[in-house]
Amino acid sequence: MSEPRTDENTAQENNTARENRAVVERALAGLVTTGDVGALAPLLRDDFAHHRPEAPARTKDEWLAGVGALPLATLRVEITHVVAEGDLVVMHSRRWLDGGGPGILGVDIWRLEDGVIVEGWEVIEPVADAAAHWEWWRPAS
Repeated sequence: MSEPRTDENTAQENNTARENRAVVERALAGLVTTGDVGALAPLLRDDFAHHRPEAPARTKDEWLAGVGALPLATLRVEITHVVAEGDLVVMHSRRWLDGGGPGILGVDIWRLEDGVIVEGWEVIEPVADAAAHWEWWRPAS
């Protein structure tokens, strides 16, 4: 049975969520601003796991290598939403390359423990395909 909710528990959960959000924002801002993948490494636990089904990167080293292979110098990121609750931080963003078309929309979910990122999930959709994806749920005429 779970522990009864108290104002103290709620305040602690809110503090944890705020701290976790700050870790994620600091990690991604540093990466996007400087392109320095090395600065991101200490914010990922050694057994970090990445869970995007079609991505070859699963471990911390694989994921950092994949991020490092991106053209970070020309990558632009517009973060539209960041929501934190407990050990999870969810970020919605639009990403594109300078002069490189419409880009992608992404939703990232990060799970943190003890102030470091331990797991990440990512869903990516090309902006050009977004309108077509509305069609799957419409009833046939």
